Amino acid sequence: MNVSLNETIEGIPASPGIAIGPAFLYGKEDFVIYRRKIKDFDIPKEIARFEEALINTRKELTELKDSLANKGAANTKIFDAHLLLLEDRMLIEEVISRLKEEKFCVEYIFSQVLKKYINAFSQMGDNYIRERTSDISDVGRRILRNLLGHRKGQILLNEPTVVVAHDLSPSDTAAMSKTNLLAFITDIGGKTSHTAILAKSLEIPAVVGLGIATRIIRPNDLLIVDGYSGLVIINPDTNKLREYKQKKTKNINKEKRLDDLKDLPAQTTDGHKVVVAANIEFPNEIDSVISHGAEGIGLFRTEFLFMNKEELATEQEQFEIYKQAAEKVAPNPVIIRTMDVGGDKFISPVDMPDEIHPFLGWRAIRFCLARPEIFKTQLRAILRASAYGNIRIMYPMISCVEEIKGANKLLDECKKELKKKRRKFNPDIKVGAMIEVPSAAIASDIMAKEVDFFSIGTNDLVQYTLAVDRANEKVAYLYEPAHPAVLRLIKMTIDNAHDNNIWVGMCGEMAGDLELVLLLLGMGLDEFSAPPLSVPKIKYIIRRTSLEYARQVVEEAMSFTSPKEIQAFLKKRVEPLTKDL
Repeated sequence: MNVSLNETIEGIPASPGIAIGPAFLYGKEDFVIYRRKIKDFDIPKEIARFEEALINTRKELTELKDSLANKGAANTKIFDAHLLLLEDRMLIEEVISRLKEEKFCVEYIFSQVLKKYINAFSQMGDNYIRERTSDISDVGRRILRNLLGHRKGQILLNEPTVVVAHDLSPSDTAAMSKTNLLAFITDIGGKTSHTAILAKSLEIPAVVGLGIATRIIRPNDLLIVDGYSGLVIINPDTNKLREYKQKKTKNINKEKRLDDLKDLPAQTTDGHKVVVAANIEFPNEIDSVISHGAEGIGLFRTEFLFMNKEELATEQEQFEIYKQAAEKVAPNPVIIRTMDVGGDKFISPVDMPDEIHPFLGWRAIRFCLARPEIFKTQLRAILRASAYGNIRIMYPMISCVEEIKGANKLLDECKKELKKKRRKFNPDIKVGAMIEVPSAAIASDIMAKEVDFFSIGTNDLVQYTLAVDRANEKVAYLYEPAHPAVLRLIKMTIDNAHDNNIWVGMCGEMAGDLELVLLLLGMGLDEFSAPPLSVPKIKYIIRRTSLEYARQVVEEAMSFTSPKEIQAFLKKRVEPLTKDL
């Protein structure tokens, strides 16, 4: 499809900011291929690389064939066909000929020849020949991985890039190089999809739910990604580029003005103080937590320590990471969420079943209680790290009090094991439960007696309360955080927590939504935990209002009957406080 200058598509703004850069269409290849120019004297070296890649691919296929045969697999002849493709002189000679003529790196030349072969085979009239397209594609990807020198799943971005995808799973993003990642844009997804959460965490712009991005954007098209308005501009002209470069500079200057709040408390004008902490997914985000003035880590998502690994992270490996986080943010707390695997987050070394409704299935605390040997390894690592700072433990997706008791029983076993080995740990480590499902909110008065704190995970709470898939752009209009049912569950949870003398935080995306800050403050929320970039903005609003006023806002907001009315009312109330932002 031909795209004109300034072609604009509109999606859902998922992470604020403006990015300008070339497009990389992420698909099944799991790697990036750049069109790197070479000199005449590089040609022999490039040919040698190509030959070495063919040898390594032949070795891989032979080992795979032998391994399957040893396991009793009946049909390994498919690998004979794959091995024959590696001997195809026509393909090999075309690569070498084009390499000498066009003088681009061999991985780019090979990728172009491979596409030519795949297109030719896919258009053949003979069904058998047409079906061989997948064989050529599979062998070709193996050769490309060997040329690029990395395994499947490693996605290396060697220059500043806007990643364009139909969707991005947690495994995809966990495997992606963050160094040159300018922005994410996807065909599907909503404001609380994994892509949106990660983009905010990485402080890069993102637009999701674009629908047709992967169909009309071509590799290396120049893109402007506007994460404020949800616009993506393809191949902008000079005027449009100038306009957005100026916008980008203006927004950077606004962010700098918020730096003055870094060391100031989140305290209202009438003296009420709350905690504003940050959510992180990767250890290298801790510096951002500190630089934005967060009062600790309110959510450390740990499942990314287990993704795209051939083996599970050991107790020692986990201990080192948790210890580093604790020491860096001390004396502020680090709340470590135990592994929330399942749903759309899978760990390779564990055989997890295919499920019709994975978000309602074997995930989070359910998985952990079913696999105590994996869970206890993590609990021991967290306990050991607790000797080096203010660490707290939080269990995800609690739906009944028995799950809290089961998890705490395993935690007590771990304490005894460490005590026996004379390992240091905090015996009085604080334990909390995430309130993410309606049953937990409704029974929060019962659960509050079993834990030291609550943290409300609003992404799932909204999803489960309203029966709306939060990653589905087709029903994104139904995903309403300000729905009266959601707000009542949040208020109920906060009230039940306080009645039982425990504090309550929020680590879902609602905590970072500036239009909801007044409402949550007035409801009595004790801790906001949001992406690091949102921390100074939340502080800014809290420091410009009073708790008394926030309580009045709650009283008025809860009198409305529709989410749209509530959202419009809240927007009107917060606008005077945020006009300088």
